[in-house]
Amino acid sequence: MGKEMAMRKKVTITLDEAIYQGLRRRAGRGQISRFIEALLRQHVIDQELEAAYKTMAKDEEREAEALEWAENTIGDVSDETR
Repeated sequence: MGKEMAMRKKVTITLDEAIYQGLRRRAGRGQISRFIEALLRQHVIDQELEAAYKTMAKDEEREAEALEWAENTIGDVSDETR
């Protein structure tokens, strides 16, 4: 995903000590999550869907319309009585 904004989730996993040490050597300190994500991406993300999202994000007119819609919707919600 690169520099795109994405929701992040924290996951706790258990690894053999040797696997963990190998990850630290290979990925580098503080880079294990990024390394694992890159390895797993091709197995768990539908590549066509990801390509479609990237294409949509590049469509500046569509993005501007989506932002305008979102801002107007937020205004509508904030005007509602509770």
